[in-house]
Amino acid sequence: MTNLGVTATQDLIQTAKGQASIDKLARSADKLKLEKSAQAAKDFEAVFISEMIKPMFDMIEVDDTFGGGKGEEVFRGMMVQEYGKMISNQGGIGLAKHIQAELLKYQEDPSASASQPAATLQTPTSTGGQE
Repeated sequence: MTNLGVTATQDLIQTAKGQASIDKLARSADKLKLEKSAQAAKDFEAVFISEMIKPMFDMIEVDDTFGGGKGEEVFRGMMVQEYGKMISNQGGIGLAKHIQAELLKYQEDPSASASQPAATLQTPTSTGGQE
C-alpha cells in the first residue's frame, strides 16, 4: 500500500515537471512570436518608407560626368532601400507597432481576422443619383 502512495507521488512530481517544461516552452514560443512579428513589421515599414521616398530620388537629375546609366539606377535603388531601413530602425513613422498588433491578432484567431476585411469592404451600389 505504501508503494502505491510513493508511485502516485512520483507520478505527480513527473507531471508537475512536465507541466513546468510545457509552460517554459510556451513562454519561449510567445517570446519568439513577439520577436518575429516585430521584425516582420519593421521590415514591412522599411519597404513602405522606401516606396514612399523613391519618387523623391527619381526627380533628381544625374550628372553624366560622374554617374548615369544602369549602375546609377541600381545604386540609387539600393540606397533608397537602405534609407528606408535606417528610418524604420530609428523609430520609423509609427506603422510597425500597428502592423505587429494586427499580426499578433491574426495569429491568435486567424478565422476572425480573415473574415473581418471582407465584411468591411463595401461596393458602391448607387451611381450617386445619376442614372
